[in-house]
Amino acid sequence: MKIAVRWISVLLLVGALLGAFAVGGNAGQSASASSPPELEYFKAVNAGGPPRDPQLLLLLMAQYANANLRAEGIEHFSALLLEFGPRLSDRQKSLYVGAIGLLRAGHADEVPFWKRIGWVRETISILEDAKRLSGGEVFVVRWMSGIVYAQLPGIFGQRQEALSDLAWCVEHAGAAPHPGWLREVYYQLAALHHSDGDKQEAERYLRLSGYAGYGKPITLTTPFAEDVAAGHAFSARQIAEIVPGKVYALSGFEFTEYYFVVSDDGRELIGIDAGTRPDSAQAAYEALRAYAPRLPALTTVLVTHAHWDHIGGHKYFRSLSSRPKFYASSHFAEEIALELNAPEPFFKRFFGTKFNIDDIRDFKPDVAIDRRTEIKIGGTKFEFIPIQGGETNDGLLINLPSERVMFVGDFIMPYLGAPFVAEGNLAGLLAAIDIVAQYNPRHLLHGHEPLTRLFTSPSMLSHLKVHLGWLQNEVVAAVRRGSDRASIHQANLIPPGLVAGDPDAQMPYIVMRENVINRIYHQNVGYWQPDLQGVDHLSRADRGSLLIDYLGVSEGQLASAAQRMIADGKYELAASALDWTRGRFPQSQSLNEAERLSYLKLMEKYQEFNPFKFIIYAGRAGMEVPKIDTPQQAATPGARP
Repeated sequence: MKIAVRWISVLLLVGALLGAFAVGGNAGQSASASSPPELEYFKAVNAGGPPRDPQLLLLLMAQYANANLRAEGIEHFSALLLEFGPRLSDRQKSLYVGAIGLLRAGHADEVPFWKRIGWVRETISILEDAKRLSGGEVFVVRWMSGIVYAQLPGIFGQRQEALSDLAWCVEHAGAAPHPGWLREVYYQLAALHHSDGDKQEAERYLRLSGYAGYGKPITLTTPFAEDVAAGHAFSARQIAEIVPGKVYALSGFEFTEYYFVVSDDGRELIGIDAGTRPDSAQAAYEALRAYAPRLPALTTVLVTHAHWDHIGGHKYFRSLSSRPKFYASSHFAEEIALELNAPEPFFKRFFGTKFNIDDIRDFKPDVAIDRRTEIKIGGTKFEFIPIQGGETNDGLLINLPSERVMFVGDFIMPYLGAPFVAEGNLAGLLAAIDIVAQYNPRHLLHGHEPLTRLFTSPSMLSHLKVHLGWLQNEVVAAVRRGSDRASIHQANLIPPGLVAGDPDAQMPYIVMRENVINRIYHQNVGYWQPDLQGVDHLSRADRGSLLIDYLGVSEGQLASAAQRMIADGKYELAASALDWTRGRFPQSQSLNEAERLSYLKLMEKYQEFNPFKFIIYAGRAGMEVPKIDTPQQAATPGARP
């Protein structure tokens, strides 16, 4: 009897420990519920054939896991592997096999406990097969097995294999899709050393992971960082030479990129944009000086557009003894006026509590550009091309023809302007893409690191333009039919030809789709909307009153319903219901925990393709996410001679 009880306990423990990428069961959604449009999109682009960008396959796996639809995901990936298998290389196969293994690991707690040991052993065999196919050299495959093995009870004998896989990932961090994938590696190493009683190593790895403690409910692979005081950063700190000794790019010092150009005569340094805050501008500039101490003095700053995060650090640069001259669009004042009226809670969350709106209030360029203009600085020609579209109406494309480099600011920011202000111009964006294609630069340098990685070339942008034009027409037609915004999103609008014929645009399109729909919808619908939103003025508290006062929902019933919604992957619905009833049960720990979990799962869902949602949900969850660096990567690269 004691032996039977012991084995039942072990089997239950296996299920509890195999919740990779998940919280709650794989309950699945009711038959009447629709799948998330993001999941449906990634299913569609992966169904067209093995994706050129493996990230699309990994995102499909992650969306299945986040939605608690692992059983469906296992079946779907197995079908894809069967269909595509004959034309896949072994390394490609390893990703499909690894995805099946990881989804199986997360599904283990739904397997009947008397079958669970066999299920886990078969999952181990699948992950080992993935490593064999990859030759042990594919980072994501080693990551998958290491993460799963680290969580297995000792009876499966995989602890040393877990340490080996995780150590390999640390040693080969440069092979990761980006440094954010090291978060979970560090965390699992911390957990392993913690269980061994090695407190020093456990604390070291936990600190590297950025997590505050053990028992986290989500998995983060993002390089994003959230800090209440400093705001959001898109990447680890790094300095890159886009053109060696000539064009420098600084990432991860704050919300925005910094760029610097050395003039042809070597006597002047030209900055592109001025950052968000004086302190972050100073940190970036001093890091550049440490990296390349022989650079000339900063004499000029060219501003791509007058958003908070591109002019907020101007006071620091103006304080330099070289007194740099600023160039910006002649429409800068109109943009600043719009920003000054923006809701403070939003920009404080994005840029940190250190941000001071007064740092942009008094910005004024020394030279205002109102037409296509050429200037020479230290013998280097720059071309200013005004654009009215994309994010703001004061945009400037700044072209460096001698190096075929174009600084494009945020003209193709996926949100078509900050989501919390009334701006954004899709027609202007499409026209600006034509201008970029006409100049055909070799390097497109955007205002934020993910944009430079995503929108890589003029030819890709030209293809994307066709798809965005199609999307615009579809949304406008839906508005005229009286469709509400939710139904337009749920329609999973995919342009003809995107899946089969335009793989380079597949990731950029999904990054933009939701935001383009939102902006077009609100620009074409008044404050009375077809689904009657805006006709009344019911508050969140009114909706909470419906649940509590009129339907008689108790604290326990509300908590139970929220847990069911979370298990079904309905995180937005759970968060909304709990937001409506906030304050009705102020001492309820179960409701507070459910609300936080819903926001954490939303962070997990959007971490790779909607950073602005990630920022908002992190704020609601009260979660700070420290920056992540690889072991080989210091805060900034070593100084050059």
